[in-house]
Amino acid sequence: MDIIFIIIGLCVAYLVGSVPTAVWYGKAVHGIDIRNYGSGNAGATNTLRTLGKKAGVIVMIVDLLKGFIATSLSKVLLEMGTISADKLELWMLLFGLAAALGHIFPVYANFRGGKGVATLLGMILAINLTIALICIGVFFIVLVVSKYVSLGSMLAALAFPMAFLMPRFKPDEPLTIVFAFALASVVVITHQKNIKRLINGQENKTRIRLKKKRDHH
Repeated sequence: MDIIFIIIGLCVAYLVGSVPTAVWYGKAVHGIDIRNYGSGNAGATNTLRTLGKKAGVIVMIVDLLKGFIATSLSKVLLEMGTISADKLELWMLLFGLAAALGHIFPVYANFRGGKGVATLLGMILAINLTIALICIGVFFIVLVVSKYVSLGSMLAALAFPMAFLMPRFKPDEPLTIVFAFALASVVVITHQKNIKRLINGQENKTRIRLKKKRDHH
């Protein structure tokens, strides 16, 4: 393996993930920093609740594409002969992780980003469409039953590594499963405040609110 090309690829994946879609969209179209409104999170859910459906969908799609594109960069290394085919899924996970870290800690937005859910979903779409559909299904079932977006996001993220334990999706490289659980853990970690609110019965159930500020500054 050519470590230089791998490092460059991972850096590019991080920079792609770092594009602060919600922040740039909010400033360009509505003249606000989304991080000063609603939950303060620079992600699709807060954008949806604060700026409406159109803004939320646009941010969601772009954040999905970030994860998909960044993860797919590993296939370029495969074509170059830098990585082997039996390690592809593992490298796709690593590139997806780099993109997710970029989304959570974006270099273009003072390292204050979102929770990485949409970007990780984009990664899963690039790796395996069927597993992605399973995760999406888990999210919507939990959302419909509980009305909690955060709970649906966390359980959908956990469904990803659990799918790799099934014979149908078992990867060639066992370490892939370890990294899949690590990625799911990233989502859980970014939802620590939501977990506390869920435990205390203070988590808001899903509903759309237009331009409701957290503060005026």
